[in-house]
Amino acid sequence: MMDEHSSQQSTQEKRIRDALEAHWRASAAGDAIAEHDIYDDDVICDYPQSGERIFGRSHLQALRSHHPGKLSGFQVKRMLGRGDLWITEYTILYQGHPAYTVSIMEFRDGKVVHETQYFAEPFEAPAWRSQWVQKAE
Repeated sequence: MMDEHSSQQSTQEKRIRDALEAHWRASAAGDAIAEHDIYDDDVICDYPQSGERIFGRSHLQALRSHHPGKLSGFQVKRMLGRGDLWITEYTILYQGHPAYTVSIMEFRDGKVVHETQYFAEPFEAPAWRSQWVQKAE
């Protein structure tokens, strides 16, 4: 039997999952306004690989809206989360080149207050380990 706290947490997690699904759909569609509805006005977004930090939803939306590369594909592989911490693993295609991406989002009151995004380029698997692995799709 679910207690009241578990029921509230389950409802909160469903709202967050629904908001994330809407966010990723809007991002894939190029809808910059709907894509940024998920963020708190004072969100902080970190790109550790480039050492950049973006302060505020308006700056984050402006930065993403002015990206010179044309988005040519977007696929969410999986979303995992509990409570106020959610992780999404996805692939972005810019001009035919994949960027394997992980987004870590921290929520407060139903809005993202901190996001960290990691981007990785594909690489050729070394032949020496082929006997222990199989090709992933």
